[in-house]
Amino acid sequence: MRTEEGESILAENVYECMFILNSNRYARDPSGVSEQVNKLIEDSQAEILASILWNEQKLAYPIAGHRKGTYWLTYFRMESEKLGEFNRACQLNDTVLRSLALKVDPRLADTLVGHATGKRTASAEPETKPAAKASDGAASDGAASDGAASDGADAKTPAADTADKEA
Repeated sequence: MRTEEGESILAENVYECMFILNSNRYARDPSGVSEQVNKLIEDSQAEILASILWNEQKLAYPIAGHRKGTYWLTYFRMESEKLGEFNRACQLNDTVLRSLALKVDPRLADTLVGHATGKRTASAEPETKPAAKASDGAASDGAASDGAASDGADAKTPAADTADKEA
């Protein structure tokens, strides 16, 4: 769809992309290779949200004669119609051995980007606190719970289950 001015009105999606990079080139020039990956994304009119080194390890099978690969994880926001151009640019780049770009569910995008950058999001805080309170409450009740759960399910732990079978 296009506006009257000819601009695209497609929604921008957040994508997660894992690159397997040439380890030899990364070992020689880490900052140059990371800039090259970021430039590849920016040339596709995408906004980089996070870009981090994931790991360097032996590959399961050789790719173009390489036995080791450097894994690079990125999150970026881009219009969906630009994804084909981005994938083609990755295939033509000599440093990129393989790449896989996946659309991230909008409900998870902030949490995943926050985790990748090492920042906590406000939406992640409330999710962890109730779980901690529930585990504290279970510890104070002990293993003698007689199905006190709201749905009537048995709240015993597997260890308590085996103790009941032995008795």
